[in-house]
Amino acid sequence: YNLCEEDYDILLRIVEAEAGGEDEEGKLLVANVVINRVNSDKFPDTVSEVVLQESKGVTQFSPVSSGSIWKVTVSEETKSAVARALGGEDISHGALYFAARKYADSENMRWFDEKLTFLFSHGGHEFYSQ
Repeated sequence: YNLCEEDYDILLRIVEAEAGGEDEEGKLLVANVVINRVNSDKFPDTVSEVVLQESKGVTQFSPVSSGSIWKVTVSEETKSAVARALGGEDISHGALYFAARKYADSENMRWFDEKLTFLFSHGGHEFYSQ
């Protein structure tokens, strides 16, 4: 899976921002979801467009809206997880969404619970498909 430098940088940053406190599999899962979206007809076609996508002024990933995506220091473990994902390792069961229920707005979680199919939990995230 070949990415331009900008897409690679943004993928590293979103994985670090979303899963910096997770184990390497947790980081791999976040990378898998982003790549699954790039490969899906329902989402934009590049990593940058997927990660930075806004709908009605709402971003898809909270670190984009908070700006923390631009402030993270990417760890070696995140680089390893992203390399695994780009090498084709996918442990996400096709997940297109994830959420950290304990940090999420209850309205947002209601949408996940009503509109999506729960797949599994890993670390602090729950993973979903459509």
